[in-house]
Amino acid sequence: MPDLTTLLAFAAATLALVLIPGPSVLYIVARSIQGGRRAGFVSALGVQVGGLVHVLAAAVGISALVLSSALLFSAVKYLGAGYLIYMGIKTLLSRDTDPELPTLTPRSLGQTFRQGVLVNVLNPKTALFFLAFLPQFVRPDHGSVAVQTLVLGGFFLLLATISDSMFALLAGSVGQKLRGNRVFARRQKYLTGSVYVALGVGTATVGQH
Repeated sequence: MPDLTTLLAFAAATLALVLIPGPSVLYIVARSIQGGRRAGFVSALGVQVGGLVHVLAAAVGISALVLSSALLFSAVKYLGAGYLIYMGIKTLLSRDTDPELPTLTPRSLGQTFRQGVLVNVLNPKTALFFLAFLPQFVRPDHGSVAVQTLVLGGFFLLLATISDSMFALLAGSVGQKLRGNRVFARRQKYLTGSVYVALGVGTATVGQH
């Protein structure tokens, strides 16, 4: 099991991530505006179920790395930190875009849930993110790598579910105001990019200790 220090560091990093609106949050906001709070909550649950698939895949992949080579595992951790920094710099240097919410067709709650699952499962960036982020907090000398990965991944999904549900709750009143707001787009870009860079540098340091 992860120790308390690792869990606290992971919780802080996770909160910094889940509170920043990204593509999944914009999808949830769009569903909430169109179908109400229930549709928003259901889409948030679907997105996190899709995330669970990536967590399970990461648990298997990270465990295989540790079993094959401790050196390879360390290399993947530093590559993961580098990937987070790359994502941050790329975001900071990207052109400003309008935060337009996607145009969605009316769907039942079941369809909304399934679409939320697919939105996350079929997103290769989500898989890359989990493989870059979770290994930074895994300590092979603290027990089963698979269990640590599942615990951290489950904790991440729990916090993300709470955060996404809050966005779903607020979307009806706030979501429309964010549509086409260039100031929001610019601030979101700089905030997101800075958090990714900080996570890349910070988690690499955490991994050393």
